[in-house]
This record gives sequence, structure tokens and C-alpha cells, in this order.
Amino acid sequence: MMGSGKTSVGQVVAQRLGRRFLDSDEQVEARAGRSVREIFESDGEAAFRRLETDALAEALESPEPVVVAAAGGVVLDASNRRLLREQATVVWLRAEPSVLATRVRPGDHRPLLAQDPLGVLRRMDADRRELYAEVADHVVDVGRASLSEAVESVLEALGR
Repeated sequence: MMGSGKTSVGQVVAQRLGRRFLDSDEQVEARAGRSVREIFESDGEAAFRRLETDALAEALESPEPVVVAAAGGVVLDASNRRLLREQATVVWLRAEPSVLATRVRPGDHRPLLAQDPLGVLRRMDADRRELYAEVADHVVDVGRASLSEAVESVLEALGR
């Protein structure tokens, strides 16, 4: 979910593991040559989701192991969930929507939060929680964790 620390935690975990880090939103933006907000506004959410699927598949096809911060909505597509289950070790950084809402601000890369961040995050959590659980190999609660605590919990979950 947005605000869980996927990028911050992922970057440090990748560094500690000596792996390359990929952020799926950055991959989408690079591929499209536009921001996530611009894609949503001009092409719609469905077009963004297709680009998101392509970015995930490309990241998981990397010949060397990588750490991927997959966009929170990637689990909405059944084929993405299958890819994650079959080709990745998934760590779900879990936090309650009330905590996430204090960490996020609407912006160019968060067009879905434009009006009511807490309400939107609650709806997303209700829609996605079971899907995250379906693909997660490990669950790390990050609600009250500092960055270093979250990183250590992820590395411990991975047996590192």
C-alpha cells in the first residue's frame, strides 16, 4: 500500500543484499515518458494498470536477483498475482490505513489520493488485504516501525 515504505525499505534492503533496486512506478514513468498522474489523467487507470503489469513482468524477468518495490495496485490483476507467486519472494509491508494516511500526501505519483486520503486508503485496504495475503511469502508489520526496524524485519523474514 501507499505509504508502507516500499521504496525506502526496498532501497536499503537491496543495498544490504547487494542487489539492484527497481521501483515499478519509476519503471512505468520511464517507459511512458510521463508521470503516473499524467498517465491517469490522459489515458485512465486501466492504461496505467497495463503499464504496471508490463513493468512487473520486466522486473521479474531480470537475469540477476533484484529487489522490486511493486506498486500497491499490482495485486488487482490475477496474472500479476500469479507472476508474484511463481517468480518472486513477496514481503508485504503491512500497516493500518490510519497510519498510512499520516505518511502519504497526494501528489504526482498518487492520483488516487486526491480527495480523501484516509477514506481512499481504507477502501483500498478492504479491497486489497486478501490479495496481499494471497501473494505474500512474508508479512512485516511496519505501522510503528522505524526505517531501520522495518529493514531488519524484512531481512530477518528473508533469513538474512
